[in-house]
Amino acid sequence: MAEIDGATLMARALKQQGVKFMYGIVGFPVIPIAMAAQREGIRYIGMRNEQSASYAAQAAGYLLGRPQACLVVSGPGVVHALSGLANAQQNCWPMILIGGANSTSQNGMQAFQEERQVHIASPFCKYAHGVESVDRIPFYVEQAIRTALYGRPGAAYLDMPEDVISGLVEEDDIDFPATIAEPPRSLAPPENIEAALDVLEGAEKPLVIIGKGMAWARAEDDVRAFIERTQLPFLASPMGKGVMPDDHSLSVGAARTLALQEADTIFLMGARFNWIMHFGLPPRFGKNTRIIQLDSTAEEISHNRETEVALLGDGKAIVGQLNDALKNRQWFFPTGTDWQAALSEKAAANAAAVAPMVDDNTKPMNYYRAYRDIVDRLPKDAMIIGEGANTMDIGRTQMPNLEPRRRLDAGTYGTMGVGLGFAIAAATVHPDRPTIVVQGDSAFGFSGMEMETAARYRLPIKVIILNNGGIGGGAPEPEDGVDRLPHALMHGARYDKMAEAFGGKGFHVDDPADLGAVLDEALAFDGMVIVNVVIAADAGRKPQAHHWHG
Repeated sequence: MAEIDGATLMARALKQQGVKFMYGIVGFPVIPIAMAAQREGIRYIGMRNEQSASYAAQAAGYLLGRPQACLVVSGPGVVHALSGLANAQQNCWPMILIGGANSTSQNGMQAFQEERQVHIASPFCKYAHGVESVDRIPFYVEQAIRTALYGRPGAAYLDMPEDVISGLVEEDDIDFPATIAEPPRSLAPPENIEAALDVLEGAEKPLVIIGKGMAWARAEDDVRAFIERTQLPFLASPMGKGVMPDDHSLSVGAARTLALQEADTIFLMGARFNWIMHFGLPPRFGKNTRIIQLDSTAEEISHNRETEVALLGDGKAIVGQLNDALKNRQWFFPTGTDWQAALSEKAAANAAAVAPMVDDNTKPMNYYRAYRDIVDRLPKDAMIIGEGANTMDIGRTQMPNLEPRRRLDAGTYGTMGVGLGFAIAAATVHPDRPTIVVQGDSAFGFSGMEMETAARYRLPIKVIILNNGGIGGGAPEPEDGVDRLPHALMHGARYDKMAEAFGGKGFHVDDPADLGAVLDEALAFDGMVIVNVVIAADAGRKPQAHHWHG
């Protein structure tokens, strides 16, 4: 009878449960797991920082619709990866983190990198457990993957002691659980479907808010059919963009503030009333706005704002129910209403307010001028990663998304440092699509060494750095002997040189007249690229009528 070790059993169990990619940093005692993963057909991507590895795993899980793996060493390795667990949990993205640990016989003896890893991981994930014997590995892998995937998706952690990794068992004695099926798609009660349509039919100023939950549910065809049938105006959350194309005539993204403030009925479709949506509360929202809420999790219903009609279950299935119920109704939201006119007028006013900045050729340039040339050259099928403060916020309004799951950014947790981990995930999951990263210089600094990872794996990621020499807003260069302001970074930093050091191509742009031609050359280059674009230190967003917090 043949024996199998714990490392091979772990890799085989992960492969059986749909793990295609493993991102990580190896060392004692997890090297055998990475090598076994390669033998079993899982693609291993060796990263430069555990945070980036964990960000990559969760982004890959979101893009593929099934948890992907992150592998790290014990102690500090697990601690570094906790940022990714927390981000995955808040973003509702599935991943499994596998952390090495000292041998069980050394527990409590101050072993090398000994840490209470299951205990510290637990607050940041749906499931955390230590694997105590080799033969139980497939059981725990199934538990972790299923928990991360079913219900509201999230993170899972497995602790792998060194003696379990290297331990041997008889292969014929191993009992593999069944491969986890796709999550069941639960339906809403028919009376709730009818109630939701009744509320929408009675609205004078309706608004649909489309969140990334609909992207996760792969509900884009159903949502598009619903919007086209009802003719309801819609607004997308940052990563709900693309479920409906941003250039659709019913999109009111360019009149976001007015739409939220004045809507008398809101259909919250796979989005949450958290800080991104200003908690659903005045003054961003009307005091008496009626709420219809579609969510996969019961605890989310009426969170921060009372829900009048709850549609609890799977996003794709429930929108399908709505579309079926609409077949028995003649209603659709009429064209030419005062509501539509007000939204169109506000969108036009906002576009006019931005136009002078878009056309401003002052050197150094502003964000909107930089985005003008970027947007003109974005491939329609690109994976777009946005990161930073002004860079990301302005990019959300300027860079259109026409397809779902094609935009990744700081998300619900507002995490900085996700950019290049997300980019590596996008480039490995979708090698047929261009991967474009637009990030600030501060954001790039969190994970800039992952450009070596991109070069090593020949991932032709294109990184555009909007460099204002600061965290958030830029800061002037201090006089000699004067301390820099807390948010000030190095002025004139040549991040583009990093690309050349790793065998890619770097470009430096300080004149808006040169940006278009540089971007053309960068996008045509078959390899990793950094375009370092100098932005004015005082550049910012267009003037805001309101400055609400949260």
